[in-house]
Amino acid sequence: MTDGHTNVTAPAHFGAEGCSLKDVLERVGDKWSILVVAALAREPYRFRALQRAIDGISQRMLTLTLQRLERDGLISRTVIDMRPPRVEYALTRAGESLTVPLRALADWAEEHRGYIAESRALWDSNRSGA
Repeated sequence: MTDGHTNVTAPAHFGAEGCSLKDVLERVGDKWSILVVAALAREPYRFRALQRAIDGISQRMLTLTLQRLERDGLISRTVIDMRPPRVEYALTRAGESLTVPLRALADWAEEHRGYIAESRALWDSNRSGA
């Protein structure tokens, strides 16, 4: 590991104004949105089944996350005419296309998990001894 920094010049379109990346990260940058999209990538879910599939998510947080993802056009909410009425959530085409970069990110995280854990431990030990 090195103590230096790598100079990276951000492309011009990463500016704060009108930044599509910033807009997307505001939506999918939180862990719940990513986990909901990942779960729905496997299959459509009803609310309770989706809540059971995502460890630790509260009913309120799942409701808010689903509403935000639906507003952004990443998931669809379908009411099925039954007694009692049934609601099912599924990815839209845009949501499905999001799974490609999310899969790449998940693969990267898995590949670098050990390195990141070692880096954190080294950083923490350097800080505690300072």
